[in-house]
Amino acid sequence: MIKADQRPLYLQVIERLKEDIENNVYEEGEKLPSEFEFSKNLGISRATLREALRVLEEEGIVIRRHGVGTFVHSKPLFSAGIEELHSVTDMIIKANMNPGTIYVSSAVNEATEEERRHFKQDELKEVLSLERIRTADGVPVVYCLEKVPYQLVRNHSIHEIKSIFKFLESVGHTITYAVTHIEPIGYDGEISEILECDPESTLLLLKQMHYDENEIPVLYSYNYFRADKFKFHVVRSRVKA
Repeated sequence: MIKADQRPLYLQVIERLKEDIENNVYEEGEKLPSEFEFSKNLGISRATLREALRVLEEEGIVIRRHGVGTFVHSKPLFSAGIEELHSVTDMIIKANMNPGTIYVSSAVNEATEEERRHFKQDELKEVLSLERIRTADGVPVVYCLEKVPYQLVRNHSIHEIKSIFKFLESVGHTITYAVTHIEPIGYDGEISEILECDPESTLLLLKQMHYDENEIPVLYSYNYFRADKFKFHVVRSRVKA
């Protein structure tokens, strides 16, 4: 039962459910009791319970599936500050997991006008495109589409690449920073299936232009992260007026 104190009831429910999940009373992926049963067990109204579940869903602790019920969300395996630039390989290793790569395709194509703008090269002729699936302990977690000006890698083998950051460093272009655009997207019929996502799972798309130590754009990537496996945060500093 919820213990009466000075805080609003829904906050007490949130704290109670977080404790129960932390103590494995409810495990990852487990369906929670129905609203009627849950509110009765806690001695609260269904409106109070719904408000608590709404907040918990916003925090990514539970997930509500329309017409099915409410489930304990899986905890992210990987967490990083978005202001910190890590390769996918390093993020997986940092989580004490074994990184792997499944090659989907590689091709050298004539540069498009959009790619010339991205790489700030009006005379860019060809672009190498890599399509890869990154795995952690054999589980697909990130779908990567990466583009590099072909003249940077023309004389080098690309089929043994594990970390594209380290590969570019080996050919004389150490990545020092990236400009990132973040887009949360829903279920994608192709990519979500490749990453073995549940229909209710979402993806987090990071579009990034990477620059080397000479301010040269050397890598443009579309990385689709499983939102149930990755969590990004950012430190924001207040700007004085």
